Amino acid sequence: MAKKDINKLSADELYELAEARKKEEMQKQKEELKSQVADLRAKKKDLEREHRKGMAAIDAEISQLTGRKTRSGGRSGGTRAAMLDFLASGESDTGSIRAHLEAQGFPVGNLPQTMAYLKRTGRVVSTGRGRYKAA
Repeated sequence: MAKKDINKLSADELYELAEARKKEEMQKQKEELKSQVADLRAKKKDLEREHRKGMAAIDAEISQLTGRKTRSGGRSGGTRAAMLDFLASGESDTGSIRAHLEAQGFPVGNLPQTMAYLKRTGRVVSTGRGRYKAA
């Protein structure tokens, strides 16, 4: 389309031109935002990777000093294993399990959920209210 003199355009043509320009600018802004978000997500991923490496190094040092393996990241695999080892010796109540885990340095904030998971997966059985034994 050949360029027309702006003074010779009708009001409708000017409006259409302005709307087209507005859409182009909005699209450009969206693309810039997407680019910024992608950059920030990449930065976040790098920071999380560095954090995990740092935590692993600290866990290794703690493990070296205490002779016990530690796991960071909020997973309770070590906690579950310690619970099952403790319950292998016989039936116990949640208070005793909690005390045993705390003494070994495991997190116990989610003990009820962990016990429910172990029960659901058939690794432990409930012998009464708050009492469990290995399956």
